[in-house]
Amino acid sequence: MNLAINDLYSSRTDRTSAIIARRDPVVYGGGTYASALESDQVAAYERDGFLMLENVFNSDEVQELLDEVRRMSADPAITSMEEAITEPGSDEVRSIFRVHELSQMLGRLACDPRLIHVARQLLGSEVYMHQSRANMKPGFKGKEFYWHSDFETWHVEDGMPGMRALSCSVLLTDNNACNGPLMLVPGSHQQFISCQGVTPDEHYKKSLKKQEYGVPDPVSLRLLAEQGGIQAMTAKAGSVVFFECNTMHGSNGNISPWPRANVFMVYNSMENTLEAPRYGLTPRPEHIATRKQFTPLVPLEDEVTA
Repeated sequence: MNLAINDLYSSRTDRTSAIIARRDPVVYGGGTYASALESDQVAAYERDGFLMLENVFNSDEVQELLDEVRRMSADPAITSMEEAITEPGSDEVRSIFRVHELSQMLGRLACDPRLIHVARQLLGSEVYMHQSRANMKPGFKGKEFYWHSDFETWHVEDGMPGMRALSCSVLLTDNNACNGPLMLVPGSHQQFISCQGVTPDEHYKKSLKKQEYGVPDPVSLRLLAEQGGIQAMTAKAGSVVFFECNTMHGSNGNISPWPRANVFMVYNSMENTLEAPRYGLTPRPEHIATRKQFTPLVPLEDEVTA
């Protein structure tokens, strides 16, 4: 069956780039499924496509989490796995995927009520972990992550049906203007950028180092930025950024002396589980996109490092 025939968010076909108006809600169920956020915070997320919450985790919690990510990045048993992605042109670890299963501490973080109840409230349902990863940007040589919408990739390469997922980035180091902070385009989540280029099979093997397909064209990016601007998510360690799956984002390289480390948890609605990838693509590995079993996450009663 050709899933692209009636696809609201068709991308990477033989046609040119296009800007398609969003058809899905941003906040589901009126934001009443849980009560982690105030109404003005829900409204800001709905308007901008993201929300920054500062001082969510205290310094002791952050240090324990950072120590765990550093341990994993230096553990040969982990760095030799396919889950570990190195920087282009070096052996420096860039990302580690499936961290919520590789680490008991990060597994608890995935179910921390300070994160999961926000996801449940905004997505209007129970949620499961679509993807988790730790992203590192070492000082002086951390490479950029080019502009992209996560949903465009998840839709085409993973078969995610609709825009009913979100990411949260837990800042484990201070993210400042110099060390390559996450940059977001406010309001961009209301437009889907259909990208050019037919996706090669097993594209993930190259795209996790440097993405070449699913990259928006310069004209569309300029229009989004002129409409909404660009906002850098600079904040102290312990802050959390929640951003909608279709929000355009990226980050610069890090040529400062200060390394950057964040943990990403990607929550997807239990009502938005994956279908087959588009265009007959082979499904990406389980550590990149959960597919074998969609299990709702149960919020912990205790805080992550208690």
